Amino acid sequence: MANLVSYDPGTGKPLGEVRIATPDDVRAGVEQASIAQKAWAQLSAAERVSTVIKAYDTLTDKIPALSELLAKEQGKDIRRAAGEVAGAASMGAYLATDAMNAFKSQTVARGTQLQYRPLGIVGVIAPWNYPVMMANNLIVPALIAGNTVILKPSEFTPLIAQEFFGGLQAALPTGVLQVLHGDGKVGQQIVDSNIQMIAFTGSKAVGHKIMASSAATLKRLVMELGGNDPMIVMGNANIDNAAQFAVAASFENSGQMCTSIERIYVDNSIAEQFEQRVVQIAQQYQTGPWHQANVNIGPIINEKQHQVIIAHIKDAEAKGANILLGGSQQTAPYIKPTVITDITTDMLIEQQETFGPVVAISRYNDVEEAISRANDSDYGLGAVVFGGQGAEYVADQLEAGMVGINQGQGGGGNAPWVGAKQSGYGYHGSAEGHRQFSQIRIVSK
Repeated sequence: MANLVSYDPGTGKPLGEVRIATPDDVRAGVEQASIAQKAWAQLSAAERVSTVIKAYDTLTDKIPALSELLAKEQGKDIRRAAGEVAGAASMGAYLATDAMNAFKSQTVARGTQLQYRPLGIVGVIAPWNYPVMMANNLIVPALIAGNTVILKPSEFTPLIAQEFFGGLQAALPTGVLQVLHGDGKVGQQIVDSNIQMIAFTGSKAVGHKIMASSAATLKRLVMELGGNDPMIVMGNANIDNAAQFAVAASFENSGQMCTSIERIYVDNSIAEQFEQRVVQIAQQYQTGPWHQANVNIGPIINEKQHQVIIAHIKDAEAKGANILLGGSQQTAPYIKPTVITDITTDMLIEQQETFGPVVAISRYNDVEEAISRANDSDYGLGAVVFGGQGAEYVADQLEAGMVGINQGQGGGGNAPWVGAKQSGYGYHGSAEGHRQFSQIRIVSK
């Protein structure tokens, strides 16, 4: 039986290994999940919530060790790793309670009740960039709805997934939550198995394959498929605030974030000041390993992704872009803070998701031009506009599921995480997002 080895992206050294699931393991896991689902669904929603919260309580003392493991395996600095792990652990109780409230039956007319019933088995295929939080946000509402869950973590971050969700698995009834490891082949086996729903976070290309594979049995789907998020900086924007956000949103998690700002369009009247301020701020960022003090940018997850980023920078440079900071002469595993201006529509860095710590800037004379370029993408996850009067008009024209005006695009409170166009299919978060993990049933009497 083969094992999957996990490597520290900063050193290239192995951190540990997990067993790769075989086709027989997938079949057995689905069978076990099917049996467990019947008993799990018979519990009241309050009982499921209580059971899930108790499972999360078992992780409390493990948070420091889990945080260090996440930092080592994914490459983010220890502060961000601790924030993700502790945040996911604490969110367990909140998500469980919030989902329970979302699944309460409603009377829609006299004698007619709307109910939210379990679907059965939900397969969750999670990403490597936020391997704990993103999986967490999908698993909890699925469980509270009365489903059982089979999780396939990314092959690049199996250890943290095993320790975090394997810990939950051990504290839950047998078969309610299972963790199966492997690459895309294992993910495909789960998609093709006798389950009722797939919740996926990852690339658009893989999302297309999942949708095609799910068509035969009409599996339910919730998919977040990345983005190529634009930012428009208007002539009346607060330049310092816009520059601070532009750098932070481009460099967070080494730029390896689905809502990273990938393309910036700045009004020509303030462009020079904006670009100078961006460079000043970007120069303050430091690359280095997870444990080094004052590190803002960790290693890129693997050599393949490092090559993608370098290829985008080289392509831009070859087509006339101006490198103000950083550049293409960088060796793995790090990409130093990079700022590029004079981006044009024929460049890869505008057309595709770079997924690295690069600020890519283009100037415009007419805001309608900026809006047109911002919308010229198959993606539509998030978008941001910084400006004064007229900013709401610009925001209203942007084709994205999440739009921020003088702030980030993720929303606040219990807002859903939702993409437009080919960035999303379904969504999660909020009461309506939770309900996508259930079957609506109308009972009339």
